Amino acid sequence: MADNPLAPEWLTTPSDPNDLPDGVWPSSAHRDADGTLVVGGVRVDELAERFGTPLYVVDEGEFRERASSALSAFRDAFAAIGGEARVYYAGKALLTIDVARWATEEGLAVDTASEGELTVALRAGVPAERIGLHGNNKSDRALNLATSAGIGTVVLDSFQEVPRVAAAATCNGVVQNVRIRVNSGVHASTHDYLATAHEDQKFGVPLDQVEAIAADVRAEPSLRLLGLHAHIGSQIFDGDGFHESARRLLAVHARLLADGDLPELNLGGGFGIAYTAADAPRPLAEIADGLARFVAAECARLDIPVPLVGFEPGRRIAGPAGVTLYRTGTTKPVEVPTEDGAATRLYVSVDGGMSDNARPALYGADYSVRIADRSSDEPPALVRVVGMHCESGDIVVLADYLPGDVQPGDLLAVPATGAYCWAMSSNYNSVPRPGIVAVRDGRARVIVRGETIDDLMARDTGAPAPTKEHP
Repeated sequence: MADNPLAPEWLTTPSDPNDLPDGVWPSSAHRDADGTLVVGGVRVDELAERFGTPLYVVDEGEFRERASSALSAFRDAFAAIGGEARVYYAGKALLTIDVARWATEEGLAVDTASEGELTVALRAGVPAERIGLHGNNKSDRALNLATSAGIGTVVLDSFQEVPRVAAAATCNGVVQNVRIRVNSGVHASTHDYLATAHEDQKFGVPLDQVEAIAADVRAEPSLRLLGLHAHIGSQIFDGDGFHESARRLLAVHARLLADGDLPELNLGGGFGIAYTAADAPRPLAEIADGLARFVAAECARLDIPVPLVGFEPGRRIAGPAGVTLYRTGTTKPVEVPTEDGAATRLYVSVDGGMSDNARPALYGADYSVRIADRSSDEPPALVRVVGMHCESGDIVVLADYLPGDVQPGDLLAVPATGAYCWAMSSNYNSVPRPGIVAVRDGRARVIVRGETIDDLMARDTGAPAPTKEHP
């Protein structure tokens, strides 16, 4: 069958629209004898029946395996050059009490970006020394919590934060380890990167100001400078951008060594995943090996010791572990004019949308979709899966192929939704946020309760008490 002319160039017509492409779905995902999708040993139709839809499903085994593999990839790569690596799980991707525990139990430290995320990590029992705190506008309360808890690292984002963190540390009688967030001028996305002298963004200090802020830090008795930190972008498929960032940071790192100890360098995260079958990120072990060799060579050229190198994968661990379930409400074929006449796009409306996955609306992000509670022999049809919100940009899956008999009542599954979906969810249109169910070895359990309309009303101080007529 020829591709629909309305399909984007990267999307080809599948020979079987029931297939689950490797790398996009959790490794446990497969279809049962009757065509029903199974994740973590649990049939998704049973999950939908028990917990309703929309529903975030996280394969705990997939998350743990990816966390463990990330740790091994970087540790092994840097051990091979006589160095050491530390891996933080970037909690902004997905952070709950259980998720923080999974990451910690697999040997990772946990990176947080707000007082709330820091509180989650602490209440999960993550050892304080294995927690980092980011943010370009940290509150005094967050800094007090961080220093009083004894967290491992606070990442300084500006000159103004130096005396504030120092004051919080002094108040709590500690010497706080800090890193300096550096705007390296390298911005990477997918397989491309841009290297400039200055990058116009809110995070960090420019390279030419690092030595000045480092002097300020070293002048504070309650602060200890561990090293520099950079984050160059998101959804990065290879290591080129990291190499350029490391080159720039190590040059400054070498100069800073003249005035004192500087044991670490953190190169951040942003490692990409496959959202569709067209995406091909390099294996993390390959990226890690290349980075380790590059850092070793650069340190040898600069005649400096190889520092402990830190990394912060989040999406790479949580993203492919997640699948979101939706129930189809309506289907609507729309004829669209083309150069050769017209073509049909089938709009499939579901019971969620931009409130549970804001990424397509915010970034034009691509996702995949499959019918989850049956398989079909019908030929594929180009679909656009849309939400139930009052917005024309409320799109869940911009373009994919489903069997042409997709119909109201079908259960749909969207893979690779473990990162930045629940974390960025909202109550737009007064829609309750879905819960999260963890699956593993044939068992399912709620790790975050889904909201109800009553939950929303309970926060509205003007809401009257419910009555029989108006529950």
